[in-house]
Amino acid sequence: MTLASAMARSGRKGPHGGRGEGRRRDGATWFLVLPALIPILILSVGPLLYGILLAFTDAQSGRTRSTQWIGVLNFQDLLHDTLFWDSFRIGLLWAVGVTVPQFVLALGLALLLNANLRMRWLARALAIVPWAMPEVVVGIMWRLVYNPDAGILNETIRDLGFGDGRDWLTGLATALPAVIVVGIWAGMPQTAVALLAGLQNTPHELHEAAALDGAGAWRRFRTVTWPAIRPVALAISALNFIWNFNSFALVYVLTSGGPGGRTRLPMLFAYEEAFRYGQFGYAAAMGCVMVAVISVLLAFYLVGRLRGGEDA
Repeated sequence: MTLASAMARSGRKGPHGGRGEGRRRDGATWFLVLPALIPILILSVGPLLYGILLAFTDAQSGRTRSTQWIGVLNFQDLLHDTLFWDSFRIGLLWAVGVTVPQFVLALGLALLLNANLRMRWLARALAIVPWAMPEVVVGIMWRLVYNPDAGILNETIRDLGFGDGRDWLTGLATALPAVIVVGIWAGMPQTAVALLAGLQNTPHELHEAAALDGAGAWRRFRTVTWPAIRPVALAISALNFIWNFNSFALVYVLTSGGPGGRTRLPMLFAYEEAFRYGQFGYAAAMGCVMVAVISVLLAFYLVGRLRGGEDA
């Protein structure tokens, strides 16, 4: 009996038939994935590549002005641009100042929402309201809260007898902390929802076993809860840091980068260079630097996750 006849009788396909079926399966897979890939290529990858190309030119606003290839000149100028690096420092302060308290408060909120409370469904619904609001709406609402004359914050300070209040968003010392508070409030529900999902996936039997062994609340959290939600916590923290570092709309509505550049994040600085001063090539170089920094941070995060998986 030949090999081909034996394979035919056993219902198997030959090597060429298997490869042909694999190609057809791959083709069907790509056909199904293309509708999702095409918008990404057009709206994300395409503009990114165009922005990288633009960073090596002297592109400026104006129809009649020709664009010239200038190599790395924009990046050389950027190295000596103290205003950009100052905005970069402010961006890091903003990202850390929002991400860390946001995570701590969201973890507490997630633990509370995971407890067996009455009307828990209502509390969970109300907790995600800030997440459902557009950033522009959040910015306008908090501008009213911080209003120096009729804002609820200053009115409360006056009623409690702590003074006349202050102009929070235009003070050099208070503008950045005030904006950070808004960023924490706006992003906390998203982090809380992710952590709550991790908490709900933690087996309840482990908590019961730890309680029977005499473990207190803190020990149960440290030995049972935290190891279970640690992957989710690391992932959402890394994503939050990236999102916060790239923030634009919220800070733009609140302060437009003022006062005196105290809240000028890197994205705001690049926006001003491009659309206020018409320096498209220089702004594109700023964008490339920010993408490179975020890519490095993301690479460190992924390497840490891979090492953690191997250790596990």
